[in-house]
Amino acid sequence: MPPIVALSLTVAFIIFLYRRDAKETPRVSSALWIPLLWYLIAGSRFVSQWLTLGQGGGPSMEEGSPLDAAVFAGLIVAGYSILQKRGITLRNFSQENRWLMFFLIYCLLAILWSDFPFVAFKRWIKILGHPIMALIVLTDPNPVAAFRKLFKRAAFVLVPMSILFIKYYPQYGRGFDNWTGLAFNQGVNLNKNELGYCCMISGLFFFWNLLQAFKLKNRKARRNEVILSLAFFAMVLWLLKLSSSATSLSCMVVGAATILVLGLPFVSKRHVGFYVIIGILVFALSEPIFGIYGEVLKVLGRDPTLTDRTQVWHDALTLQPNPLLGAGFESFWLGSRLAKLWAKWWWHPNQAHNGYIETYLNLGLVGVAILAGVLLDTFRKISKRLVKDFEFSRLRLAFLFAIMMYNFTEATFKGTSLVWTVFYLIAVDYPMRKLTKSGRPTSESSTGSRSAPVSATQV
Repeated sequence: MPPIVALSLTVAFIIFLYRRDAKETPRVSSALWIPLLWYLIAGSRFVSQWLTLGQGGGPSMEEGSPLDAAVFAGLIVAGYSILQKRGITLRNFSQENRWLMFFLIYCLLAILWSDFPFVAFKRWIKILGHPIMALIVLTDPNPVAAFRKLFKRAAFVLVPMSILFIKYYPQYGRGFDNWTGLAFNQGVNLNKNELGYCCMISGLFFFWNLLQAFKLKNRKARRNEVILSLAFFAMVLWLLKLSSSATSLSCMVVGAATILVLGLPFVSKRHVGFYVIIGILVFALSEPIFGIYGEVLKVLGRDPTLTDRTQVWHDALTLQPNPLLGAGFESFWLGSRLAKLWAKWWWHPNQAHNGYIETYLNLGLVGVAILAGVLLDTFRKISKRLVKDFEFSRLRLAFLFAIMMYNFTEATFKGTSLVWTVFYLIAVDYPMRKLTKSGRPTSESSTGSRSAPVSATQV
């Protein structure tokens, strides 16, 4: 098939899916387009990279792209204005998300001891987009429907376009290793790892969505949703195979297993924390005897150094300027430290390939402790909601486990990473809105409470 024909068919397919999705109920706010644009950019390439597609090169790590900065700033401002119209307050956000707020404040303070304070400040402004986009989704009149439509509409673009790029536009969808010369598939992303985590996220969602589809009472709606979920899950598995991202595949399996196990009738929804503690203890006691970690690496086809990652960790840790406070917010991989690491490693690492070590390098032991508090608090909030809002909460918990596991070999607790965006979507809580007689929104005390119906065009 000629590439132009394949492109036309793919675009027609995406338009069909969007038109079909727009007709489905329940309707959601038109403001959802703002987080969707953020999701699509974070899940593929920045705008400047799309405009220079195939030309290579790019701005320096310190300066970044003015165009990208303007795009992200525009989305943040637009998102903030929507939240202002909805009456969302910083006070309520802080009360419901104390650890997240503490983490953001500490990141701001960490700019003070950065060697590149202006660069660090710009990067801090950019990460504010994550909670803003999450709040737009979660304060929608129908937050669960908004969450589902966000993930569906993003996958409608990213998955078919990745297949198109790999099969018909290999000059954009494939690449070659600078050292070994081996080919790899990247789809609409910049490398195979990014394609892998996009597939991990979409795969987990459509696996969960498939289970929900079987529960629909309307036969036609059930059939259509099952077909859609199966089709996209199959496409995601195919892309995962092409990406050769063992980490993403294993994390998706962990997330899917979480969803299934929580659905077993004999598993108590009230004692998830106890099960997790038992699981950790069993692994800790079994590892020295059976070498489970090494066996898993063999199954995944990974070497003990995790493709030189462990050696990069060692080299980066020796350059840590301040073990307690770190190098400053997202500042470690800049200046002389970056030059020293690039002088040794031909593939020019720009992150630690471990989210926890990356946090330590930038924010020190204090930052790691706060991040641990954020993760534990997120687990606590989701576990608490399992009894009252089981289906959505088990998806959130599956994403949490997958993200935590993924960050053992990749650093995504930073920047505009799509994984970081998804984390905020599952971690943020906010009192749901309801309408007064005057039509103005107010808040209910529980995040999972129902909200009154609102026009789909209302922000």
